[in-house]
Amino acid sequence: MTLRADWSYPTAIRFGAGRVTELAEHCRAAGIARPLLVTDKALAGLPITAQVLDILEAGGLGRAVFSEVDSNPHEGNMETGIAAYKAGGHDGVIGFGGGSALDLGKMIALMADQTVSVWDLEDIGDWWTRADADRIAPIIAVPTTAGTGSEVGRAGVLTDARTHRKKIIFHPKLIPTVTICDPELTVGMPRPITAGTGMDAFAHCLEAFCSPHYHPMSQGIALEGMRLVNEYLPRAYAVPDDLDARAQMMSAAAMGAVAFQKGLGAIHSLSHPVGAVYGTHHGTTNAVVMPMVLDFNRPAIEDRLARAAAYLGIGGGFDGFRARVIELRALLGIPGTLTALGVGRDRLDELTAMALEDPSCAGNPVAMTRQNTRALFESCL
Repeated sequence: MTLRADWSYPTAIRFGAGRVTELAEHCRAAGIARPLLVTDKALAGLPITAQVLDILEAGGLGRAVFSEVDSNPHEGNMETGIAAYKAGGHDGVIGFGGGSALDLGKMIALMADQTVSVWDLEDIGDWWTRADADRIAPIIAVPTTAGTGSEVGRAGVLTDARTHRKKIIFHPKLIPTVTICDPELTVGMPRPITAGTGMDAFAHCLEAFCSPHYHPMSQGIALEGMRLVNEYLPRAYAVPDDLDARAQMMSAAAMGAVAFQKGLGAIHSLSHPVGAVYGTHHGTTNAVVMPMVLDFNRPAIEDRLARAAAYLGIGGGFDGFRARVIELRALLGIPGTLTALGVGRDRLDELTAMALEDPSCAGNPVAMTRQNTRALFESCL
């Protein structure tokens, strides 16, 4: 018996339409009396944010909001958020929005009272033990997109503004005390965001499913997550107020983030540096490079994806699966090359180096080298 692994699925999720109305009671249960709502600039002025602030105020919890969150948040956003957190005397964070807001909310809760640098807590070995766990504020997550799955994760992605490198900051206490998944909050997403975040969820499930590491629970979750995205993302994109489709996509997003405990791969290794350098939308970038990465990994994943295709009701094995990915991109208005996203050949060496440093490449089924990774980038242009 040689199989050995560490597994954890501890997230408490309150799922269903209208459940955001429970937010105040969950704050009180978590011991939060003065929450800071962390959201992004686009959401700050929208009716759904006003609704959430009204819920908090009616519950006697104030209506404090911080929205200086960039699409690829960096340490400057975090430091500004920490200043707002301390100035308001807050004792907990509500992450409200997509992955950027959820991740930055986690970073504010983590770092507001620490004495170490956030970069000392990168997800390397046991670096997380450098943090004082007792000084991490409680976190509640309320996603308004269906893609990143940050609402069920124990880490956040933060860009180092000096090096343009995205880094994963990890601590077990970064997992939200409770997550509220209310599909009504996703109805107002612009179609490009619905498309990009939905394909991010698909990428999480796909890469987890193809990862060579042993994790049969993640394997099953990843497979069903792919099925949900394949079936319901086109519906959510075509009919934005289809609550059933929105709910299934919220499920798939959470499932993808749970599944990728098993590992990610080259899709994320390529998209992380592209997003950091060019500011592209993460999920959209994942979708652009997905078919090329499938080709790159084909020798190691062809049989596995043939089985997945059969479960998803896609004929033609690996080739049918790849064709469906391209069909989804077309249905969702996602371009077919990185060139269309503004990526140029002049920075390929830099992007290659960053991709090889990204922890996602460790889970790729085919070993990534400088030579084959640069060639993979070239195939995406």
